[in-house]
Amino acid sequence: MNLTRRVLLGNAFSLPPLLVGSGAFLFQTPSWAGTQLEEPLVDSVRTALSSAIANQAPPVPEFTDTESRLRYLRWMGAMSERLVKKKSDLTTRKEFLQTVWYESRRSGLDVSLVLGLIQVESNFRKFAVSSAGARGYMQVMPFWTRVLADGDAGKLFHMQTNLRFGCVILRHYLDRERGDWFMALGRYNGSRGRAPYPQAVLSAQRVWLA
Repeated sequence: MNLTRRVLLGNAFSLPPLLVGSGAFLFQTPSWAGTQLEEPLVDSVRTALSSAIANQAPPVPEFTDTESRLRYLRWMGAMSERLVKKKSDLTTRKEFLQTVWYESRRSGLDVSLVLGLIQVESNFRKFAVSSAGARGYMQVMPFWTRVLADGDAGKLFHMQTNLRFGCVILRHYLDRERGDWFMALGRYNGSRGRAPYPQAVLSAQRVWLA
């Protein structure tokens, strides 16, 4: 299998610190990411974004050992139950979770955090569009498609493309902020240094912890 389509499991990764107490989950329906700022990208980020466009089918994860595969299957079962009210079709739900898992791990992000961000940004609506034009699950702004040959913002409604863009952009912001989740999430939202958006995402993350 092409290496860009593989994720090998085995090592656990750490969760970002949660900024809020164990209060009620913040359900958000409006988009928050409409004020992302355009900025230059390093070549590795541009390549990662461009490579997502050619992938039409959900990526299939591979595993280093049986235990890793079993952990993934347990995670898939638990998350599928929690997502059923948002996505009633089993196949659609499975493909979505499989892709979120793959793209999160590929970018070195915690899957629960990415799911929390998607909850806040689009409420799991594939074709969500904000008043600023941000699109899809992770509310990616159309200007990001300038890394593509044709700049077709419509491709942001393709599941893996949207999730790849969102995860790579968030990873890019996290690297820019030297691992500071509060600042990285604020940058994703265009509200760097202000608390409401990071708090909303990190509160939503609690629902998706395995």
